[in-house]
Amino acid sequence: MAIPGPLEDDLAKIGGIEGLKDLIPDDGALETLSARFKALADPMRLKILLLLAPGPFCVCVIREVLGIADSRLSYHLNVLKKAGLIAGEQQGTWIIYSLTDEGEEFAARLAGAGHGRA
Repeated sequence: MAIPGPLEDDLAKIGGIEGLKDLIPDDGALETLSARFKALADPMRLKILLLLAPGPFCVCVIREVLGIADSRLSYHLNVLKKAGLIAGEQQGTWIIYSLTDEGEEFAARLAGAGHGRA
């Protein structure tokens, strides 16, 4: 395969084609990352992450802030749980939701991206 000179030098610095391949995570890691990005592709789920950033809350608080039906909220919470961004802990008759470490990272990035209102 012919590679232009300057690009060939850059490629050699990272170990050639094999070094370039090594920069790509394994399929399992990419599947996990893909699921997280899919979970974050919905504005309502982004709102939920930002709502949980200050600390854990029960469904009743999240529902009150977002103003959506229980069934819709349950759906969004489940998507975020499956993506590993939030966790729910049973406390008596309540389920208290909080961010996972990964969820905290994404929420911090969202908050850093600004939160102006249109």
